[in-house]
Amino acid sequence: MNANPSQTLSPGHQRLQALVGMWRGEEEMSATQWAPAGPARAEVETVVEFGGLFVMQRYRQIRDGRESFAAHNVFGFDQADGLTKMFAFDSMGFFPANPATGSWDGDTLVLERSSPRGAARMTYVVDAADGYRTNLQFKRAGSDDWQDMAKGTFRRVSPSRTIF
Repeated sequence: MNANPSQTLSPGHQRLQALVGMWRGEEEMSATQWAPAGPARAEVETVVEFGGLFVMQRYRQIRDGRESFAAHNVFGFDQADGLTKMFAFDSMGFFPANPATGSWDGDTLVLERSSPRGAARMTYVVDAADGYRTNLQFKRAGSDDWQDMAKGTFRRVSPSRTIF
């Protein structure tokens, strides 16, 4: 094992720190094959793991007063290919065969992943130290058209205000 807890993080690893914190958001869900259109609220807890090499995100969506969707996402920066990667595990139960991959362009992180069901694109736009926006899109297998699934606006909150 060659673990160096005092190693310096690359700029790619450092970029992920923008997602760290406790967040509360309002989302607008589009009608999809999995859920009806309408508002939702969400809470996100994102923490640093292994000295900043990875960032782990815990997401919980609430609709009609109860949890409607949950996910655990693990973000990392792959120095070998220069891409940010995210493994997503969620309450739908599909096992990710591969991570979503992408990169930062300014304050925007775009990640894409394909599966036999189609492709997903997750966009994070960091507005400031206390907020970010998200846009989740899906493209069915065999289609060229991206469909919005969820758009959200998140603000940093104190840990005592979360619902986890």
